[in-house]
Parts: sequence; structure tokens; C-alpha cells
Amino acid sequence: MLVTCMSLQKQLQEVHILEIQISLQKDTFRSRWIHACLCMKVSVSSVELDSSSRRGFRINVSMERSRPGLLVSVLEAFEELGLDVLDADVSCDDDTAFRLEALGSGQGQEGASVDEQVVRQAVLQAISKCMDDDDDE
Repeated sequence: MLVTCMSLQKQLQEVHILEIQISLQKDTFRSRWIHACLCMKVSVSSVELDSSSRRGFRINVSMERSRPGLLVSVLEAFEELGLDVLDADVSCDDDTAFRLEALGSGQGQEGASVDEQVVRQAVLQAISKCMDDDDDE
């Protein structure tokens, strides 16, 4: 009976250790997410594209560390909004800084008007998705 009790106690200790490790991993993920957010800047401004009063957006994204697939994720967000990239300057490589300056135009899908906040939110969601995908691996 004593052996069984000791064995059970040892198993409970191992479970407790695993719970602590899982908790620490969650805290590490939260810390990395907060750090990434603090080191990330996303700005979107409305600009006039030409003399016909056509409007577009200047999109600036900078992050301290790039992620695999980040550029693709951001470009897919533009596509989903129906924005055409007219000009872009990009600097990215895995585990180095990510910089994107883009000039986009478009009315959005089905002719719907897209404003700066919608574009910014789409970019932030694309970044978040990419970070989640990276942490799953």
C-alpha cells in the first residue's frame, strides 16, 4: 500500500510539474506577443493618387523581427480588401526586421468604400495570423 501511495504521489508531482511548464509556455507566448506588439508599427494614411481626385492609401509597417510568410499574409489582406499595390518598398528576411512601405488604390470588394481604419485592421489581423501560425510550429 505504501508503494502505491508513493507512486501516486510521484505521479501527482509530475502532473504538477507539467502544469507549471504549460503555464510558463503560455506566459512566454504572451510575453513574446506583447513584445512583438510593442516593437510593431502600422500606419495607414489616405493620399490623393492623381489629379482626378482618385484616393489611395500609404501603408507603413515595421516590426523588429520578421516572420515566415508575413509579406504574403499582408499582401493577401490587401487582395481581400480589393486594394491594388501601385508601389512598394519591402525589406524582410526571417528573423530580421520587417519593413513595408506601400501605396495602394482601390474601392474595395464590390465597390465598397474602404477607409484607413479598415486597411489598418486588416494588416494587423494579417500580422496576428502570421504570428499565430509561427507559434503553432
